[in-house]
Amino acid sequence: MFDKVLVANRGEIAVRVMAACEELGCETVAVYSDADRDGGHVEYADEAYNVGPSPASESYLDQEEIIDVAERAGADAIHPGYGFLAENADFARRVEETPDLTWVGPPSDAMETLGEKTKARTVMQEAGVPVVPGTTDPVDDADEVRALGEEFGYPIAIKAEGGGGGRGMKIVRSEAEVDDALESARREGEAYFGNDSVYVEKYLEAPKHIEVQVLADRHGNVRHLGERDCSLQRRHQKVIEEAPSPALDDDLRGDIGEAARQGVREAGYTNAGTVEFLVEDGEFYFMEVNTRIQVEHTVSEEVTGIDIVRWQLRVAAGDELAFAQDDVAIDGHAIEYRINAENPAADFAPTPGQLTTYRPPTSIGIRLDHAVAQGDEIGGDYDSMIGKLIVSGDDRDHCLERSKRALEHFVVEGVHTTIPFHRLMLDDETFVAGDHTTKYLDRELDADALEAAVDRWGPTTAAGGDGTGATTNEVTVEVDGKRFDVVIEDGLPRATAGSADTGGGSSGGAATTDTAEVATADAITAEMQGTILSVAVDAGDEVAAGDVVCVLEAMKMENDVVAAAGGTVESVPITEGDSVDMGDTLVTLE
Repeated sequence: MFDKVLVANRGEIAVRVMAACEELGCETVAVYSDADRDGGHVEYADEAYNVGPSPASESYLDQEEIIDVAERAGADAIHPGYGFLAENADFARRVEETPDLTWVGPPSDAMETLGEKTKARTVMQEAGVPVVPGTTDPVDDADEVRALGEEFGYPIAIKAEGGGGGRGMKIVRSEAEVDDALESARREGEAYFGNDSVYVEKYLEAPKHIEVQVLADRHGNVRHLGERDCSLQRRHQKVIEEAPSPALDDDLRGDIGEAARQGVREAGYTNAGTVEFLVEDGEFYFMEVNTRIQVEHTVSEEVTGIDIVRWQLRVAAGDELAFAQDDVAIDGHAIEYRINAENPAADFAPTPGQLTTYRPPTSIGIRLDHAVAQGDEIGGDYDSMIGKLIVSGDDRDHCLERSKRALEHFVVEGVHTTIPFHRLMLDDETFVAGDHTTKYLDRELDADALEAAVDRWGPTTAAGGDGTGATTNEVTVEVDGKRFDVVIEDGLPRATAGSADTGGGSSGGAATTDTAEVATADAITAEMQGTILSVAVDAGDEVAAGDVVCVLEAMKMENDVVAAAGGTVESVPITEGDSVDMGDTLVTLE
C-alpha cells in the first residue's frame, strides 16, 4: 500500500478520499487554491500546499504544479477525485511517466479510448453492447449535421467528445437550429474540456438514465456493483440518484450489468468506473463511460457494503479484487440528495454566501459527505455543492420515509439551497412511484409549487439568487414558558439621496442605491457572480423579450442571460472572458 497520497481535488470528494487513505494507513496531501485556503479538505489532510490563484485553470488544473507538489511532498500516488483532472488522460499519462508516482485510476490509454465518446461507442459496439444510433467519427460541419438529421430523424443531439453532465450537448429539433447548436456545443466542449470535437446521435425523448458501477483489477477480474438510477435531472444535471433502480426488472438488470462488465473488459480497463446507459421501452443503449469515481458512488456503497474508494487505492497498489461477482448482493435501498447552494425558485441560480447556520441531520440511516461547517463561505469560484445527503432504508418506501425526516432536520441559513426542492419531490407522485424520466423535471416541474416550497422550507435569511437579499429575520421568543420561532418581515428602509444617513455624497450607501436604480432602470444585470462566455448583441441591435444577450458561466453552470423586455441595445460594457459580480450591468437598452 502507498505511504502518502496526494488528492488532486477539493471539498467533499477530497475528504472522502482522504478518509479511505487514513483507514489504509496512508498519509494525505491536500492541494488548495487561494479561495480554498481555509477549506475543509485542507484541515483534514496531514499536509497541504497552495497551487495557485482562485481560478481552477490556474490552480486545480495546473498539471505541472500538482505533480511538482507531489514530488516535493514525497507522495507516491495521486488520486484525482472527480471533476478537474479526473478524466484527463494527458494528466494521467504524466503521472504514470513520473518516477515513484502512481496514478489512482484507469490506465491513460483506456481513459483516452473511453473518454472520447466516438471511440467509446466503437469499443462498445465491438463488445456487443447496444449503442444509440449515431456517428462513430466526429462531425466537421453543419451540412454533415443536417444530413444526419435527415438520416436519423429529428430530434438529434450534438455532443462534445469530452463532455459530460449535459455540458457540451445541444438538442436539435429542426434543420434551422443546426448552425447555432453546433457552434454552442463546440464552444462548450473547448471551454470545459479543451476539445471542440463533436459527434451526433439520435436523441431519445423520455429515457431512464441507468448507470452501472464497475471495478476491475490488474489480474483480469471485472466486477459490477449493480446499477444506479440517475433519471431525475434538470438540464441534464443529476439532482437525485438512487440504487437500485425502481424501473428495472431482474432480467434487464442482469443484462445491463453484464454488458457493462464486457464493455470495460474489452477496453482493457482497470480501477473504478461507471458505464452509463439510456433505457426506453425495455431496451437499453450505451451512452458513455465515466473513467473515474462519481458523485453518486455513495449509494452503491450503501447497498453493497463495498468501499469503492478503498478499492480504487488497493487496485492501484496492485491488489486483486477479493470478491467474486456472485458475492455482490444488493441489500436495501439508498438515495443521494445533492445539497447545492442554489435558489430553486430563481431557476436554480447559484447563491454564494456564508453558512450562517449549518445543522445537518443525524441518526440511523443517514450518511453525509461534506467538507463544510457553520460559518464557512460558499464561494462562486467552483461548483455550488455544499454536501451530499445519503439516506438508506430496508426498501425504497422505507428510504423515502426516512428521507422526509432527514431533510426536515437539515437546517441551512445564509444561502438558498436545494433542500426545498428535494422535500417537494418526496411529495411528487411521479417521483415517488419511480416513473420519472430524464425529461420529467424540465417538462413537468411546476414553478408555482417550487416557489411555494422555497417559501415554506427555504432559509429565512439568504442571498436571493436573483440579485436581491431576503427581507425576513427569525427570532426566538417565549410566551408563557413555551418557545416559538417567529419570522419577522422587516423590510429594509430606503433612504433618499442627500439624506443625513448618506452624508449627501455620491458614495453614501442609500444614495448610490437610489442613483443606481435610475441608472440601471433599462439595464440587464448579472444575477450572480461569474464569467462571460459569449456576448450575443452589439450596440444598435434590436432585442425582444426573452432574447439571449449573453452567456454567463457561474459555479460550472452555463446560464443564458435574457432580456426581460424588448428594446434597442444602447451599450454593451462587457466582453467575452470578463468576470462580473452580482448586480453588474451587462447590457443597457435605450
